[in-house]
Amino acid sequence: MTEKKPYYITTAIAYASGKPHIGNTYEIIMADAIARYRRAQGYDVRFQTGTDEHGQKIQEKAEAAGLTPKQFVDLQAGEIKRIFDLMNTSYDRFIRTTDDDHEAQVKKIFRKLYDQGDIYKSEYEGWYCTPCESFWTESQLVDGKCPDCGREVHKEKEESYFFKLSKYQKKLEKYIEDNPHFIQPESRKNEMINNFLKPGLQDLCVSRTSFSWGIPVDFDPKHVVYVWIDALSNYITGLGYDVDGNHGDLYKKYWPADLHLIGKDIVRFHTIYWPIMLLALDVPLPKQVFGHPWMLVGEDKISKSRGNAIYADDLVHFFGVDAIRYFVLHEMPFAQDGSITWELVIERYNSDLANIFGNLVSRTVSMTNKYFDGLLSDQRAEEPVDEELKQLAGETVRKVAAKMDELKVGDSLEAILDLLRRCNKYIDETTPWLLAKEEDKKVRLNTVLYNLLEGIRTATVLLAPFMPETAEKVYQLINTRATTLESVEHWGGYEVNNKVAEKADPLFARIDANAKLDEIHAYLEEKYPTVKPMVYKDEIEIGDFEKLDLRVGTVLECQKHPKADKLLVSKVRCGSDTRQIVSGIANWYKPEEMVGKKVAFIANLKPVVLRGVESQGMILCAEDEKGNLEVVSLGKTEDGATIR
Repeated sequence: MTEKKPYYITTAIAYASGKPHIGNTYEIIMADAIARYRRAQGYDVRFQTGTDEHGQKIQEKAEAAGLTPKQFVDLQAGEIKRIFDLMNTSYDRFIRTTDDDHEAQVKKIFRKLYDQGDIYKSEYEGWYCTPCESFWTESQLVDGKCPDCGREVHKEKEESYFFKLSKYQKKLEKYIEDNPHFIQPESRKNEMINNFLKPGLQDLCVSRTSFSWGIPVDFDPKHVVYVWIDALSNYITGLGYDVDGNHGDLYKKYWPADLHLIGKDIVRFHTIYWPIMLLALDVPLPKQVFGHPWMLVGEDKISKSRGNAIYADDLVHFFGVDAIRYFVLHEMPFAQDGSITWELVIERYNSDLANIFGNLVSRTVSMTNKYFDGLLSDQRAEEPVDEELKQLAGETVRKVAAKMDELKVGDSLEAILDLLRRCNKYIDETTPWLLAKEEDKKVRLNTVLYNLLEGIRTATVLLAPFMPETAEKVYQLINTRATTLESVEHWGGYEVNNKVAEKADPLFARIDANAKLDEIHAYLEEKYPTVKPMVYKDEIEIGDFEKLDLRVGTVLECQKHPKADKLLVSKVRCGSDTRQIVSGIANWYKPEEMVGKKVAFIANLKPVVLRGVESQGMILCAEDEKGNLEVVSLGKTEDGATIR
């Protein structure tokens, strides 16, 4: 038996500072689709993801939450892993930079680089962005702010260790030149060459002393290893790399990585810092780094601070896992940013999944049951229109393979969708419902339905890496075990004499867009209540306030207003005086609940008659944004006391 060829794919490790939004989650979904497709091709795939858990921002967030940094990252890593698992991602290891095996190797990597003269101690003074954990020179700032994230920066000066990037610049340039597909897409490669390599590399700060949450430099413990060496080295430590050469079997088998899948904002770290670190360690460089675009909300960058973040678990709550996997993979172009809104998800769900895919499967299974009791024979009566469908099916298999080799996942899905569209058109062309009316057309009808089932099987096998749960449902509905990529290389792999399911419930039921959006907005408002800015009335002078005579009184009696259901009539004692006050609080208080309450009221309000009953004041209430009222109650203050 031929040994499978190894294939190692990684995502960037997620920063464990909070819950990942759908833009963060897109990367793990894409990596999973690629990993599943490579497995289907026969590769021995190793798929690694995880969390980056050290740094100043995490230390500050932990302190704000009243937790130790380790307690904080344990919670965050758990939440990130929950989201990744929810999205049905088939990673082999979820590495954490707090894992013992990782920390041990990071210390050894730092020492090796120091011992061989690639790291030296000096002092750094510059502008620091805490969210990005990056130092910048004055000239690199954009309008005085971080060029990466646009946030505020602050001046910092501290003793640090530095890594001599320039020492290895020529070697890196040669590797990029000799391996033209190392950095993808091409626009990212040009950016790295023109913006960073051509101007010349500056030495990189690789330790910090201004915070303590990190892996300590073992020979200088007041320093902690900075993010670049710590986080980037996970790709080899997770395989069992050992600085001393005692590498684990996984490292020997899978390194160098076939693909680092990362966001476009961290291409510099992965195509300049990381390969230079590997060159210094005398470790082979990864074969390819792909900087994928961003998922935007509409036309805006996803931002929790802006309040426009959309989360994977909320999307799944309304549409299911596979529908969201399909959407983000289909909508993200190869080199340009993609877009997501709740409206777009509903539109794509209805058009692609409900109408084109789900409806095709349901109609085909139903017709097979209706006309052949669910069981087709091997009899055939071919016509020219059949050949067009067969030809497109073969072309689709080859096109998906080519597009996946180029990492054009969205194009692969569109090709599969074209095959499903062609199957729907084939139904209109062959009119099975008319063939069923003529006995001598029965073999032809059998042929048409077989071709539809084979077309569905082919499309589903190709869809399986992207929508694995849905693929399994379709396999059961059409009752096939021919589910390998190899089985769709040639037409005719669907097994006859396999009885389809008796009933085909919709794979994706069509959604009423307006009703669904109302449901979504109500759900989000309850789960993530918006904090509205306080709106105050116009300012007044102290003299205006002093015109009010606010007093304390006790409710002696209370009854419903005889002519108004929303009003209560209370007798309020204020010292030697007792007065009658009508209040619109019957929706929140029963009369007996008011008796004995010590309330605040306006004593000098001009009397007014409300529905035939005189009111000689106003009891004060607090009202929330939903209009709910609560009477302002006091403690032991004497009746008649002044409120000021």
